[in-house]
Amino acid sequence: MLVMIAENDGLHRTFARRTVEQLWPGDVEVIEASDGEDAISLATEREPPHVVLDLQMPKATGIEVAKAIWNRRAGTHILFWSNFADEAYVRGVARIVPPGSVYGYVLKSATEEGMRSALRGVFRDGHCIIDREIRGIQHRVQDKFEGITDGEYESLIDIALGLTDRAIAARRGLSIRGAQSRIKHVYDKLGIVPAEDGASDASVFNSRTRAIYLAMARGLINIDALRREQDRLDAWLAQAPPQR
Repeated sequence: MLVMIAENDGLHRTFARRTVEQLWPGDVEVIEASDGEDAISLATEREPPHVVLDLQMPKATGIEVAKAIWNRRAGTHILFWSNFADEAYVRGVARIVPPGSVYGYVLKSATEEGMRSALRGVFRDGHCIIDREIRGIQHRVQDKFEGITDGEYESLIDIALGLTDRAIAARRGLSIRGAQSRIKHVYDKLGIVPAEDGASDASVFNSRTRAIYLAMARGLINIDALRREQDRLDAWLAQAPPQR
């Protein structure tokens, strides 16, 4: 049994190795990566069928590592192991999981027995094991009244990256009115009333800036998500026709 542990924190990496080796004594080989680039390189070389993967690592995020692994071998069982329950990570994972793949998402605040149960469930039994807090976020994302749709999330990201309504419309294949309508839906779900709708606090808050703050406070977006999206934006700008 070959297991790769990709974790930049040495203490957490040692804990994960010890837990895996205690679960399968004498029957497991553990290989380690301390950053995202090393993880992708090692996974390409050894093709481990089982991976413990931190979501926040230098050089490449856990989501980027998982995408690279699943692109090569969709049957790899991955246990995401993170300090964070940000909605940005939950969405990021959901976007890259191949149909029928086995994965787990457990928080580092879980007990040692919780970690053992997740490892057994994902690696041995082939079950998807999702932390209760993460399941709650998944349900919120799917709630059509509370959750931000994928289209609205794209608009929120575009706002955070500083794009104008016209640029958002061009990037997403919308009319300007359609782009503005999506942004309005984002404001509604974040509880923001724009100045043109008669907000009493319009002189206090800029709607776009307020939306970015509330989204970050809720975990809808984070620095890892923005860095990934900036890369995508750069690629689009390199191909997009000039805007008048």
